[in-house]
Amino acid sequence: MLLNPAVEYFGLYVVLLFSICVHEMLHAYAADRCGDQTARFLGRVTLNPLPHIDPMGTVLFPLAAMLLRAPFLIGWAKPVPVNPRNFRNPKRDDIVVSLAGVAGNFSLAIAAALIFRLLALLPLPRSSLPIFFILGMCMHINVLLGVFNLIPLPPLDGSHVLLHFLPFEAAVKYRRIAPYSFFILIMLLWSGLLWHLLKIPMAIIDAIAGI
Repeated sequence: MLLNPAVEYFGLYVVLLFSICVHEMLHAYAADRCGDQTARFLGRVTLNPLPHIDPMGTVLFPLAAMLLRAPFLIGWAKPVPVNPRNFRNPKRDDIVVSLAGVAGNFSLAIAAALIFRLLALLPLPRSSLPIFFILGMCMHINVLLGVFNLIPLPPLDGSHVLLHFLPFEAAVKYRRIAPYSFFILIMLLWSGLLWHLLKIPMAIIDAIAGI
C-alpha cells in the first residue's frame, strides 16, 4: 500500500460515501425535475450524507468488507422515495430517474480519470501523492457502483429500466425476484462473476486515465 492501511481504508470509505451521496442526490434531483417533489420535501436533494445513510448499506456492510479485507468495497444508501404518479411522462421519467444516479457515477469516474491524466503530466511522483490514490479509488469505485446498479435485479436501477420493456405478465413474474435479489447479488460479488462484468468498463476508465 502507498499509505498507512488505516488511512487508505478511511480514504476509500470517504470516496464511497461521497459517490453514494452523488448517486442518490441525482435520483432525487431528477425526480424533482420530472414533477415529483417527494424526495425534495424529505431533504434528499443534497450531498449531505445524513439524509441518505442506511445503517446496513452505508455503515455496516462497507466496514465489514474493510475488516475482512474484501477485494471490493461497495455499499448503498436509503432508496430515494419516488411517486411515479407525479411524473409528467411516467414511463420516460421513471427511466430518466432510474438512470440519473448511474450517470452521475460514470461522470465522476470519467472526471477523476481526466484529472488523474492531467496531474500525471506534471513532474510529480505518483507514489508520494495521496491525490493519485484518491482519484484512482474515485475512478474504480464509481465504475463499480455504476455497473452494479445497472444489474437488472430488483430493486437496482437496471431493473426499473428493464421493467418498462417487459410484457405485463412477464413484468409481474419479474417483480417476484425481489425477495431473492440480495442473495443473488452476494453470490455475484463473492463468486467473482461481477468482476467479469467490470473488466471492460475498468479497462476503459484506466485508458482514459492513461494507466
